[in-house]
Amino acid sequence: MRNIRISNVSKWKNGTRILDKVHLNIPSGEFFALLGPSGCGKTTLLRLIAGFETVDSGDIFLGEQNITNLPVHKRSINIVFQNYALFPHLSVVDNVAYSLVLLKKPKEEIEYKVHKLLNAFHLSSHENKLPAELSGGQQQRVALARAIINEPDVLLLDEPLAALDFKLREKMLIELIELQDKLLTTFVYVTHDQLEALTVADHMAIMDHTGNIAQFGTPKEIYEFPHNSFVAKFVGSTNLFEGTLSNLDENTTFELSGLGNFLVHLESKKPWMSEGCKAVMSIRPEKIFISKKEMSGFSNTVKGTVRSIVYYGRSTQYTILLENDLTIQVFEQNEEHFSLEDIDYDDEVFLFWQKENVVLLES
Repeated sequence: MRNIRISNVSKWKNGTRILDKVHLNIPSGEFFALLGPSGCGKTTLLRLIAGFETVDSGDIFLGEQNITNLPVHKRSINIVFQNYALFPHLSVVDNVAYSLVLLKKPKEEIEYKVHKLLNAFHLSSHENKLPAELSGGQQQRVALARAIINEPDVLLLDEPLAALDFKLREKMLIELIELQDKLLTTFVYVTHDQLEALTVADHMAIMDHTGNIAQFGTPKEIYEFPHNSFVAKFVGSTNLFEGTLSNLDENTTFELSGLGNFLVHLESKKPWMSEGCKAVMSIRPEKIFISKKEMSGFSNTVKGTVRSIVYYGRSTQYTILLENDLTIQVFEQNEEHFSLEDIDYDDEVFLFWQKENVVLLES
């Protein structure tokens, strides 16, 4: 197993900078997710790792080997494309065996490895079918089997579930996680779907619109402690409010115009923080408790009026208009079959949250 190291890599296309001096270390043997909005350069980075495109500046390493200028077929890296790129005229068996045939492996070895994988991927009964005769999930499994049969050090996956429906996507995500656990191959999974990335990743990197890495870390680190407003908004939902900081100690307060002061937890003072400086308060909707009654035991309380209610089954999303004409979103988990407290449109409600659930970001 070998890690992938991206060192100072830049890429331009038609006079436009796609990647800007990207630094990234992808740990070996992990399920790594590369997440970002459409057009941020994540697929370009994947193609550079695979060798399908050339680097304008910088280096790419596989373990200690510099593979920046190495031909595609000499890299121990395979890729599964969004459209699977199966050969339409070849059967399932021939698609899966393709790379071993090119390598001129012995016939007995090819047959053994192909049928072992077909059994593992529940494709044995479809081995003689053409890709057009398979479902989307079956095609994806064929593409995966073809990509891993020659045991690459790294498997790159470029939004491989994008064409599947929601239920099948959930099922295939679980299968991918189980497959990676079994193979211990380094998986690099590119997606713009935050839920997919949070579900599969051991570590993940968030790319922004400038072609840079905005944040690297575990899914929990990135979701709970975003480095900036872009990451906070892109990974999950959050409420962002701009205000002023004061008392930079255990009693740090955040003054929000028209609503007064709120307590925030300040674990360590950041370089940009000073008495009276501007800051952004980020609070996740699920960290907020909603009720029509006043309650004690919370660090912060604010009052507002219900403006919208969206029922998702497992949860309900409320949009609340605050007294300073700003809105705030709240997610309430539907734990009980019948709610003990029905909240309706235009109800006056109280919102509560603890200071430890606030993240302070630079303005």
